[in-house]
Amino acid sequence: MIDVPEEFVHSTVDREGEEGAVWLAELPHLIEELLGRWRCAPDGAVVHGGVGVIVPVRRGPGEGAVLKVSFPHPGNVHEPDAFVAWGGRGAVLLHERDDERFAMLLERARSTTLAEVEDGDEVAAVAGRLNRRLAVPAPPGLPRLREQADAWEARLREDAGRLPHAMPPRVLHAAVDTVRELGPEQPDVLVHGDLHARNILRAEREPWLAVDPKGYAGDPAYDGGTLLKSRALTLLGADDLRGAADRVLDVFAEAAELDRERVRRWAQLHAVQAAFWGRRHGFRVARGGPRLDALTEFAERLAGSLTEGR
Repeated sequence: MIDVPEEFVHSTVDREGEEGAVWLAELPHLIEELLGRWRCAPDGAVVHGGVGVIVPVRRGPGEGAVLKVSFPHPGNVHEPDAFVAWGGRGAVLLHERDDERFAMLLERARSTTLAEVEDGDEVAAVAGRLNRRLAVPAPPGLPRLREQADAWEARLREDAGRLPHAMPPRVLHAAVDTVRELGPEQPDVLVHGDLHARNILRAEREPWLAVDPKGYAGDPAYDGGTLLKSRALTLLGADDLRGAADRVLDVFAEAAELDRERVRRWAQLHAVQAAFWGRRHGFRVARGGPRLDALTEFAERLAGSLTEGR
């Protein structure tokens, strides 16, 4: 029987409560059932992300894969749909799927992530090139980012009025303008939705492959902000925050062949949303205390530095 990592058990119960505990109790049996159905054998230690476990497996002589089982959540529904649309082009291949159980059998990549690369320009360039390759026509049925525009604006206005923050009105107005001007009119292009450096893995078939997509339809420039958020900790000590952030976005936009101004505007919106998210929920690397305060204030400074005219 598969052993579920204790850290994953605790984080799932903390987040999901009794429902999470019930799902975790059944998870080892579910994994065994899937291994048998898809004729796989365990081939390494179980690892985990935020909402799912990953079991390295062998499907046959020398053929490695991974079994991924996620806690049932709306954010995971369209992950296999994105993999099907890409067909291995810039992302890991999907071998099998069980949507009812939020389970997939996927191509195995290496454990090395793009986040481990020290050259910041290379990180942004690799992410940009992948972004361009993943920008294929979106299949029907995917959630459209344009449909979230009204909710984004409502949340921005509510947070600005209810949460303590130090962002000037011009920064908040710029974020709202982006939602109003770029939000409703977006192409029907498949967007990863969470294309940060930890979701890009070294691989054998291609140098780098994307994992863990949200599977949205929308503006490919949206993921420029996702990448910048993932690079935020590397910018903390920058003497020129605007220059350092601009460098990430410039390299990404050029590699992705995207309009630089659209990338900047989406990134500014992401930074404002991240600042408010920190006030409401904390961050993965800091849930409270001085560390959270410092990171939230940094997100506010980053949002200000990305605002046109500053």
